[in-house]
Amino acid sequence: MSTLQVGLAVAGGLILGGVVAYNTWNSRRHAPRQAEPAPGEAAGGAPAPESWIEPGLAPAPGDAAEPGRIEPVLDADLEPPAPPERRPALDALIDVITPIALDGRVVSGEALLAALPSTRRVGSKPFAVEAQAEGSSDWEPPRAGRRYTAVQAGVQLANRTGALNEIEFSEFVVKAQRYADAVGGAPEFPDMLHEVARARELDQFASQHDAQLGFTLRARGAAWSPGFIAQQAARLGFVPGVVPGRMVLPAAEAGLPPLLGLAFDAQAALSEQGEHASVREFTLQLDVPQVARQEQAFERLREAAFALAEAMGGVITDDAGQPLQAAMIDSIGRDLERLYDTLEQHDLAAGSPQARRLFS
Repeated sequence: MSTLQVGLAVAGGLILGGVVAYNTWNSRRHAPRQAEPAPGEAAGGAPAPESWIEPGLAPAPGDAAEPGRIEPVLDADLEPPAPPERRPALDALIDVITPIALDGRVVSGEALLAALPSTRRVGSKPFAVEAQAEGSSDWEPPRAGRRYTAVQAGVQLANRTGALNEIEFSEFVVKAQRYADAVGGAPEFPDMLHEVARARELDQFASQHDAQLGFTLRARGAAWSPGFIAQQAARLGFVPGVVPGRMVLPAAEAGLPPLLGLAFDAQAALSEQGEHASVREFTLQLDVPQVARQEQAFERLREAAFALAEAMGGVITDDAGQPLQAAMIDSIGRDLERLYDTLEQHDLAAGSPQARRLFS
């Protein structure tokens, strides 16, 4: 082989090696960032199988709030709250309530429970029965082993599906009448037109004061893997939700709705090769009426957004992809304070049982 041939072969090898090295570097540069392995974790940053809690399905990241205003909720897409130990009592502010006269009789809790309908809804509205135990003035759901002297049935006037309408009111009358007949009582129904008008008024108020705040975090450079997002969010106290692509910051008290939610592409979370899935954005969410004012959920939302943006190399944006500056976010906070005031003035303080039921 001549010197020229040797030189060409060497040059070709160097060029080929350079191309391979460049492609490898370029591939790594654009690969999604991975979670850092820790003791007890499997490769790729995921917890070892015995300790893994699989997150659950949720919608893809929703729209973020526009700068300086609060965005009305169209869907209750934050994690549904776990049921509290004791259901909130029927309330004349947000329920149609029908007394069921027992004519001085005492009815056992077993009899009241046996007569309950198989479905506890009237159309899209919750249906409930409460009773007063002997020697008590408090209303409670019927319980076995107790004796009751008064009973009432109720249906919610409005929720996020809309106002109670005439058809639903008629269904309530039928269901409550059947229940009263089963327990030997006589119901006293309020005027339908009056209650439907109350439902529409309440629904209008709720629609005007229902708010969900959302901040979208977008990757500046390299995308993120689902494991990397989960690891960074976990450092701020987020835990997996019940479906893929969903995490929540739980409330301190069991049974209450989460303080914040985090949502990203569910398909990426479901990918069989999750470490190679690429996510370029996710949304931090606050369902305002569901969380009490004293929890300072907006401040925690703001802090989480800035902390994650810094740690992950992201930028906080609105739904159009425009960066949200600190002054814009502060303006949203001031709007939120006014909303809290209005809800409290109407006895529907954020996080109260009445607000959680109405805005659900």
